[in-house]
Amino acid sequence: MEAELESIIKVWILAIVSLSYCFYFSSKLPKGIFRLISLIPVFFLFLYLPLTVSSAHAIGLATFFLAWLGNLKLLLFAFDQPPLSPPPPSLFRFISLASLPIKHKTTAPSQSKSKRSNNISNHLPKPVLLAIKVGILALVYHYYNYKQNLHKNVVVALYCIQMYIEVELMFAVTAVPVRAIQGLELEPQFNEPYLATSLQDFWGRRWNLMATGILRPTVYDPVRRISARVLGPVWVSLPAVLAVFVVSGLMHELLFYYWSHVAPSWEVTWFFILHGVATTVEVAVKKVVPEKKRLPRAVSWLLTLGFTVGTTFWLFFPPIVRTGVDERLTRDFPKLVDYLQGLLPSSFNKFP
Repeated sequence: MEAELESIIKVWILAIVSLSYCFYFSSKLPKGIFRLISLIPVFFLFLYLPLTVSSAHAIGLATFFLAWLGNLKLLLFAFDQPPLSPPPPSLFRFISLASLPIKHKTTAPSQSKSKRSNNISNHLPKPVLLAIKVGILALVYHYYNYKQNLHKNVVVALYCIQMYIEVELMFAVTAVPVRAIQGLELEPQFNEPYLATSLQDFWGRRWNLMATGILRPTVYDPVRRISARVLGPVWVSLPAVLAVFVVSGLMHELLFYYWSHVAPSWEVTWFFILHGVATTVEVAVKKVVPEKKRLPRAVSWLLTLGFTVGTTFWLFFPPIVRTGVDERLTRDFPKLVDYLQGLLPSSFNKFP
């Protein structure tokens, strides 16, 4: 574990040095091809860094933070597009925005509140909701001790819960120093996805909003502009939505390769293509069916949850289980906790 922590520290030192180069050098170049060329070494470095760590959690974070979000943000930066343009006033803020799953909130409080009107967090204080999720995660790890006695589908369901809560918690932790040091108000990273009443609601307004936010300017908007010349304003969003899901699927295939070093089986890509097709159909139906004639919210919630969970069991988790990544994900976190406890003075580890 000590060697792995050293590798993780090296990854982030290299990332910080690279982003400092972007801040002090690349930002001074004119936008467009010259700035893009100056960023190419950083693109390749960010794609390489996840290969230098071995723990499943560290690989996941390096892939999403650097190889995915970081590279797409720098691609926008090359053409003077937000969130890194105009360049933030400090190097710390530039590095934070470039390498972490955070987004500076720009909407008015009244608007953002109205968008979150269906959140459970409106009824429960955030610390209470966080404590509940931590408690659920602890229960999941406890039940892993009896995994050999559980049905395989129950185990996969536990993996689903574990991955959702851990990803949300890790994202939330990364935002803490930025809020504390810079005093920035940040956009929510997740929005209670288990309350989604449609696939459009799940993917567009609730699940991993940092990925949604970066895929919109890099994939959705360009495809939409191109499609507008052929399809017109009514149906122009459909190919753009599908393109976003295809790109997301390919990025997840990259993550799975970093995890397993096994050639892609393309199941994950088909998972996202299936959801992309279903979401485009849903959007198309909403354009022609009046809101009064749509399904009740409870029914649409149940259908959304069932479709998402069912396709996750069918296409998303099999390659994780088949390559043993699930076992690594369940072992890594307890190992880290044990290692950190070992660093504490012995008096801290003694309980009455």
